[in-house]
Amino acid sequence: MTSHSIYNGKLRTTNTHVASGATFQTDAPVDNNGKGEAFSPTDTVANALASCMLTIMGVRAEKNGISLKGSRATVVKTMASNPRRISKIEIAFTMEGDCPTDKRELMEKVAAACPVHKSLHPDIETVVTYNW
Repeated sequence: MTSHSIYNGKLRTTNTHVASGATFQTDAPVDNNGKGEAFSPTDTVANALASCMLTIMGVRAEKNGISLKGSRATVVKTMASNPRRISKIEIAFTMEGDCPTDKRELMEKVAAACPVHKSLHPDIETVVTYNW
């Protein structure tokens, strides 16, 4: 088992990673009857894309003796209706560290091939920018 989720009532869940015991809460967004006091489930999907891309770039960077420490991403998720779903994820990376200019294209290619990106439905538009 990877994780488990418990419905707490009032449109909130507690989610636990089995191997580590780490937890996080979700809350329904304000536009869907929630209080918006935590990540919504769809927020976690959009954020998973950014964190996966950063992680996979980090794996490749470490293999090449490159530091990306301090790199960060801002995420904007757009919802569609009928059916309610994620229609667009925009990620803007601000890259830190010492990545040489000639390795940056490789890092961007690696990021685009991350498992979360490959798992998203093709109807979800993804817009990714890098600020090196």
